[in-house]
Amino acid sequence: MVQKRVFVTVGTTKFDHLVKVVCSEEVLRVLRSRGYTDMCIQIGNGAMVSNISTQEGISVEYFRFRDSLLADIMNADLVISHAGAGSCLEILEAGKPLVVVINQQLMGNHQLELAKQLYADEHLYYSTCENLKSVLENMNLEKLKPFPHGNAGIFATYLNSVFGFNEYNNET
Repeated sequence: MVQKRVFVTVGTTKFDHLVKVVCSEEVLRVLRSRGYTDMCIQIGNGAMVSNISTQEGISVEYFRFRDSLLADIMNADLVISHAGAGSCLEILEAGKPLVVVINQQLMGNHQLELAKQLYADEHLYYSTCENLKSVLENMNLEKLKPFPHGNAGIFATYLNSVFGFNEYNNET
């Protein structure tokens, strides 16, 4: 049997709602129906999830932090991530299918703005915790377009355009 791996990351923050949702029977059933067999969850500063090992036919493991998440990202067939700009960039540049989940408990809507734009450009799917199951059921990963590699300046300009910032003029 071919193994398909999901990697879930919450970054350095506490996003227990996302961890709880990806470990729910409903979401695990959807992932299993799509052929996923393993899930690794980076829980950050969140509460420990002690009651998971194998559920709904998916082997589940978790950890708090690692020096780098790149190996986990590269080993994944699908990444489910918080909507932090740095995480989105790292995952998209690795060429991995991405579903970002907006943390609605954070102030402001910058995560939603970034996710909507990257979705409009067909680089990823986005959801809230409440509609993650539906997004996973209906996503078509083959429709996603590769994200342009390499130039952090392009991404910074892109972020500035999404958030409506003007470039800082350093002339004196």
